[in-house]
Amino acid sequence: MQIVFAILAFCFIIIIHELGHFVAAKLSGVQVNEFSIGMGPVLFRWGKGETTYSLRLLPIGGFVSMEGEDGESSNPRAFNRRPIWKRMIVILAGAVMNLILGYFVTLGYLATCDDIATTTVSSFRDQSVSSSQLMIGDRITAIDGLPVFTASDIVYKLQNSDTKNANGNLVIDITVKRDGQKVVLNDVEFATKQNKDGSGSVYLDFTVLPMEQTFGNMVTESFRESASIGRLIIMTLIDMVRGKYGLNDLSGPVGVVQVVSDTIATQEVWLPDFLYLFAFLTINVGVFSLLPIPALDGCRFLFLVIEAIRRKPLKPEAEGMVHFVGFALLMVLMIVVTFNDITKLFTGG
Repeated sequence: MQIVFAILAFCFIIIIHELGHFVAAKLSGVQVNEFSIGMGPVLFRWGKGETTYSLRLLPIGGFVSMEGEDGESSNPRAFNRRPIWKRMIVILAGAVMNLILGYFVTLGYLATCDDIATTTVSSFRDQSVSSSQLMIGDRITAIDGLPVFTASDIVYKLQNSDTKNANGNLVIDITVKRDGQKVVLNDVEFATKQNKDGSGSVYLDFTVLPMEQTFGNMVTESFRESASIGRLIIMTLIDMVRGKYGLNDLSGPVGVVQVVSDTIATQEVWLPDFLYLFAFLTINVGVFSLLPIPALDGCRFLFLVIEAIRRKPLKPEAEGMVHFVGFALLMVLMIVVTFNDITKLFTGG
């Protein structure tokens, strides 16, 4: 049941994305030929009006097929004949829907938590090292120059920094607001510990103040948390380009379903963790789809920007070829990542 629930959650994220394109296209007067959930062979297909709706075998995505989207069409309702600003809205609508969904899921996550964490230090744990510079009441505003929005930012930055001193402890610069003044603390030290699997991690030796869980606070903090998740995804992508993460660190649909399933199965109170993971996944889909990679919405939007600047479109054949090659490469990557996911599933990696 956990796996079924995880698959449904993943499919819902895809449906919301494609629904954004679909609704925007309909409102913009574009003829939609097909609305599909999943890829590959068709399992079910039914028609209503001008649009065919289909459910396909592989739950790894979906698509909205619009008349004149990848070529010329004489149909007055074709995508390529709509005003450029309407086409831009249609292209961006999928990602926007994912980001909106991410915000509301984050709001649900905060509503299920016992309290809302702030970035203000409230106490120090046993054997604290950072207390030599940090003080109770300090509000952390930046770590290593990165602005801090939420407590999640603190955890992420500390766990993903690797500058150590001679004692093997993490040292990092932290900016705080202390008694109304901005104070920069250089080389704040945190102890590291060895995990059972041999990896190392930072000992987060302080706690933060909780925030009153009012509706207004949850609405505001949901924006902060959503922005934090989006920024975290972008930073992770940049780290991948720099070589910090490899192909083996990527997860596809199989890996995602496994993580969601494990979250539900291993947590006694699983709903908050599940909602945070759900928010992370849908924001991830929204941010990733906006990247200027061929076949993704970001690249299609880039072509529209170029068209607006040139005041004439690029050759449909050339644009179509770019998207075709990009789609083929993404499918190859998806196959490789899925194979890795399945291998990890059976080997416990």
